[in-house]
Amino acid sequence: MRRDRESKSAPIGVITKVLQILETLNDSPTGMSLKDVAEKTALNKTTAYRVLSHLVQERYVFRDPGGAYAIGVRLARLGSGASYQATLRKISRPMLEELAHVTGETISLAVLEGREVLYLDVIESAHTFRQVSHIGTRHPLYCTALGKAMLAYYPEGEREYLLSGITFERFTAHTITCAANLQKELCMIRRRGYSLDNEEVYLGSRCIGAPIFDDSNEVAAALSVSGPTTRVTRKAVSTFAAAARQAATEVSKSLAAMSNSCVACPTPRQQNVSLASTRT
Repeated sequence: MRRDRESKSAPIGVITKVLQILETLNDSPTGMSLKDVAEKTALNKTTAYRVLSHLVQERYVFRDPGGAYAIGVRLARLGSGASYQATLRKISRPMLEELAHVTGETISLAVLEGREVLYLDVIESAHTFRQVSHIGTRHPLYCTALGKAMLAYYPEGEREYLLSGITFERFTAHTITCAANLQKELCMIRRRGYSLDNEEVYLGSRCIGAPIFDDSNEVAAALSVSGPTTRVTRKAVSTFAAAARQAATEVSKSLAAMSNSCVACPTPRQQNVSLASTRT
């Protein structure tokens, strides 16, 4: 009888270990080493490693190139938007750093939240004269390269819904101020694969954006390269755009590899439409 009870309780012990690890990782969105996970959960390293390895294999946990573990896309999509954003930021970080190294300019990662662009990550240029952005900053989607890069790839019905609620504000003489002109630019973005902010938010600043797609080929986020027009010149746009698109493609591949299609789980695009409907 005792042996039967032990065999029945054993699976519960495994589940407890899994939950301990997931709760610990959820409290540390920047990731944790195997040693830290073992210490926080009071599990020995061998057990912690075995559980983590299985969770990584099942895409519930993500292990970055440096060996740190974090909540994976598959699990994050079952939870809050904040968890998903933290996971997206971690997956994207190596590509953003490489893009910053290649271009020497400020690199940003953002998602749409309602009808605004929400900055999730920023790597500032080392140049003294540079574009400055901050994590958590919000900007209108219609005048930013990040916003336009995402909006261009939304399905027509959802795109029209978002456009219908925009109040256009002129920030500079170059800012788009009507839906018709914005629609024309979105068509151009889809043809060439990248977006531009030609001094639309700040005079003297130019920004190039590229869309990031998830495993369902739905736009999930965007990244951008931005800097002063003296360095990000019109002639240099194609070079910067190629680098941005390559980085976005690599992020999309990593995101797709970490994701798993789940009908019951809302995609970032579906979450945004829901948010947008509550803000009108």
